[in-house]
Amino acid sequence: MTNRRDCLKFAAFAGFAGLLPERLLLAMDHGKLITRTVPGTDEKLPIVGLGSSATFRDDAEAQEIGSLTKVFKAMFEHGGTVFDTAPGYGASEQVAGRLVQDLDATDKIFWATKLNVAGRGNGSADPVAARQQVEQSFDFIGKDPIDLIQVHNLADIPTQLGLLKEYKAEGRVRYIGTTSTNPEAYPRLLEVMRSEPLDFIGVDYAVDNRTAAEDILPLAQEQGIGVLVYVPFGRTRLFRRVGDRPVPEWAKEMGVESWAQFFIKFAAAHPAVTTVTPATSDAEHMIDNMGAAYGELPDAAMQKRMAEFVDALPEA
Repeated sequence: MTNRRDCLKFAAFAGFAGLLPERLLLAMDHGKLITRTVPGTDEKLPIVGLGSSATFRDDAEAQEIGSLTKVFKAMFEHGGTVFDTAPGYGASEQVAGRLVQDLDATDKIFWATKLNVAGRGNGSADPVAARQQVEQSFDFIGKDPIDLIQVHNLADIPTQLGLLKEYKAEGRVRYIGTTSTNPEAYPRLLEVMRSEPLDFIGVDYAVDNRTAAEDILPLAQEQGIGVLVYVPFGRTRLFRRVGDRPVPEWAKEMGVESWAQFFIKFAAAHPAVTTVTPATSDAEHMIDNMGAAYGELPDAAMQKRMAEFVDALPEA
């Protein structure tokens, strides 16, 4: 079990002693790192990871290597391994691949990237360009096999998922899947989940955005499909909504010491969810996020209370 002393030791080694907020120390005192098993395997992943859109993408575009290096170090030192990116996130995949290799940490990461090439004018993807994009991901990431590649936003499933099936059969990709953060596309996502051999899906889910829990997450459980959760903060919507209110005392019973932990724990509590991947380019925020992977997850009654609390707040 990782305790406060271990946390301080790791932080001092990584140069983060000044970044460790009391809320993380308190969270880690509540218990060991919470993991979920990838369906159909014995592989366990931490329930909190790192995304690379939003500010991470901005820093990657600006070549802010120092700040992003600190984010990865913070994730590693506090038990995180899952990193979600995409060729569509500007320079995120390329920059992250380079700095992780510089850290000699390629094997520490469960690397999830995506495939989505430009269409040919008829809504279909160019299979040659799709293969080129996958090979470019191998070059950027420096890892073969790649842990997970998903078709980004359900783009041309026959062509692009078909290609990923080939890579999986060749042993160059361990898991395959598809993503959507558009509720209007959920019927198509459900169709693909039922008809294709998916290992993972990526979907938006948050305490004030619970649509995925109606059909998608239950089907993922039924079909044995892993789930990566995106935008658990509603990008910045939830932080604007809670404003400067303190975290409720009743939430601290499960080790919640910040709003970020409140939001992540809610999303991670659904039994279908494998890992929640909020994006950040700030090491202290990464440490805070990892605090949600310690302590307890809310049970059904607590999830209801959390949702009702947020629902009663004015919309941002």
